[in-house]
Amino acid sequence: MTTTSSVSNETQLIQAAEAAAKSAANTSASSSSSSSSSGSTTSALSSLANNYTTFLSLLTTQLQHQDPSSPMNTDTFTSELAQFAGVEQQVETNSKLSSLISLNESSQMTDSTALVGQKATASTTTLPLQNSSASLSFSGTSGSTVAIAVANSAGTIVKDVVATAASGTNTWTWDGTDNNGNQLADGAYSVSVQTISSTGTTSSVPFTVTGTITGVQKGDSDMELEMGSATIPMSNVTNISSGTTSSTGSSSASS
Repeated sequence: MTTTSSVSNETQLIQAAEAAAKSAANTSASSSSSSSSSGSTTSALSSLANNYTTFLSLLTTQLQHQDPSSPMNTDTFTSELAQFAGVEQQVETNSKLSSLISLNESSQMTDSTALVGQKATASTTTLPLQNSSASLSFSGTSGSTVAIAVANSAGTIVKDVVATAASGTNTWTWDGTDNNGNQLADGAYSVSVQTISSTGTTSSVPFTVTGTITGVQKGDSDMELEMGSATIPMSNVTNISSGTTSSTGSSSASS
C-alpha cells in the first residue's frame, strides 16, 4: 500500500513539474515574439510631426484662398494652431528624452561588458545549457521529494528527475542529455522544481540558475545578460562572481 501511494505521489509530482516547465516555455516564447514598444513610439512621434507639417500647409493654403467677404473665424484656427504647437513641443521633448535614455543605456552596456566571462546566478525559469552543462540550486528540507522538469523552446519535456532533497542548499547539475540519453544542443531551456506535501499537494520550489555570461544586450525595459543563446534580465540576477562557482549545498545531484 505504501509503495502504491509512493508511486502515485511521484507520478503526480512529475506531472506538476512538467506542466510548470511547459508553461514557462510558452511564456518565454510569447515574450520573445512580442514586438518592441520603442518602434511603435518612434512611429507615433513621426506621424505626429508629419501631421503638424500637413496642418500648417493646409492652414496657409486656406488663408491664401479664403473669401475676403467672409473670412474664417480667427478663434478657431488660432486654437488649433496652439494645440498643434503644443504637440510639436511634446514630440521634440520626447525625442530628446529618448536620446538621453539611449545614451544612458549605451553607457550601461559599455560598463556591463566587463561582466563577460563571469558566473551569474539568477532567479529565473530559463536554464542556460552551455558546453553541455547547466545547474540550478534550491533550498530543501531533509527527506522531501522533489521533481525537476526541463522543457525545450517548443514546450516539449526533454528531461525530468525525481530526487530526495537534503536539508539546506541542494544543487542539481544537468549534462544536457534527454530522458533517452541523447545529447541535446546548447541553448535556453525552461525548468521547474516541484515538491509534494504529506497530504499529496504539489507546490513550486524557489530556485536559482547559474551560467557563464557571454554577452550583454539592451532589452525593452532592462539590460539583459546573455548566457550562450539564453538571455536573462539584469533585474533577475542575484549574484555575479568571477571564476568557477563552487557548490555550497548539502546535496548535489547530476543528470
